[in-house]
Amino acid sequence: MKQVQVAIIGGGVSGLYAASLLENIGVDYVLLEGRTQAGGRIQSLHPVHGDAHLTFNADDVKQRVDLGATWVWPEFQTALAALLCELNIAIIPQAEQGDMLLERAAHLPVSRHPGYVSAPPSMRIVGGMRVLVEKLQQRLNPASLWFDHRVTHLDALDDAITLRGTAKNNESFSLTAQHIFLALPPALAAGLAFTPALPAALSREWLHSSTWMAAHAKYVAIYAQSFWREQNLSGEARSAAGPMAEIHDASVPEGVSALFGFMGIPAQTRWTTTESNLKAMCRAQLVRLFGAQAANPIAEFFKDWASDDLTATPADLSANVGHVVPAAVVSEGMWQGYLQGIAAEWSPTFPGYVAGAVEAAEQGILAFIARQSIAFARSEINEKQEPK
Repeated sequence: MKQVQVAIIGGGVSGLYAASLLENIGVDYVLLEGRTQAGGRIQSLHPVHGDAHLTFNADDVKQRVDLGATWVWPEFQTALAALLCELNIAIIPQAEQGDMLLERAAHLPVSRHPGYVSAPPSMRIVGGMRVLVEKLQQRLNPASLWFDHRVTHLDALDDAITLRGTAKNNESFSLTAQHIFLALPPALAAGLAFTPALPAALSREWLHSSTWMAAHAKYVAIYAQSFWREQNLSGEARSAAGPMAEIHDASVPEGVSALFGFMGIPAQTRWTTTESNLKAMCRAQLVRLFGAQAANPIAEFFKDWASDDLTATPADLSANVGHVVPAAVVSEGMWQGYLQGIAAEWSPTFPGYVAGAVEAAEQGILAFIARQSIAFARSEINEKQEPK
């Protein structure tokens, strides 16, 4: 059975960043991710279409669109801003120039209003959020990244923790570690089988912590050109008629022309129809808002995060979404000192955001280093105090 000093459960930004920090200080680790690739709630895809007159270069990151996390705010998310700079990642402002549209009800005409400008500005990564995932992953030893490995059990025995779960083709796996970083949402962490059990109050707190984005679905439409800008429209819209409640421009200069929207229909209602029908409803809404040119996108995407069992739990569909930060460490019992949450939901400043994933990971690693230093100092003292 493989033995490591640290095991990281989850391969999103928090897990990857924690792994990169451990690489820097020479700590032996394994990162386990249930998906077949890193990214977590970050998903950036290239357009796919069948029009021979419109070609997309799959190597051009400017042509990717985000189906998950989208924005950063470098002006006040300073740790994330520093990381983006360190990784040489280009960012662009969210397009907000021009008027926005408002659809108050299906039977009322669409109204036009001066656009809303974010302050500080919302920014996007050129090539999508996945660029951040790829840059972090490039820093890591591939042998330490175990994709398609879903952890199901953690057993604390004899000063080490055994992790068990299932890998590709439903094969079982196990390894031991001295410390565990939980780089997955608290609600998912609470669903793991801990032996001995976590303190009941902490387990309940994690289980009922809302997972940011978990109840959401996102639609993206790619077009040959950003025709809405010819009408002095920003691409931004709000709607009480739906199916999308909030719409934004997703274009990249010299890359794609795109609009995206967050679905306003609850997950349980979305699941009563097909994805094809939901896409058709979204196209019809874009026509109501932006005109006939919106009827025929080159390509379109739909991602329902609520149906992703590595993101959402049943509790996420009924919970009040918010930023209540649960405890990140176990303060009593067998697991004290061996377990720490580092996913975005555990960030004290930016819970749920990409910046929160960076903050929580950094805080987790700093706490780990501090504990290791204390343990080393104690061993040195004890050695000196032993009778010669």
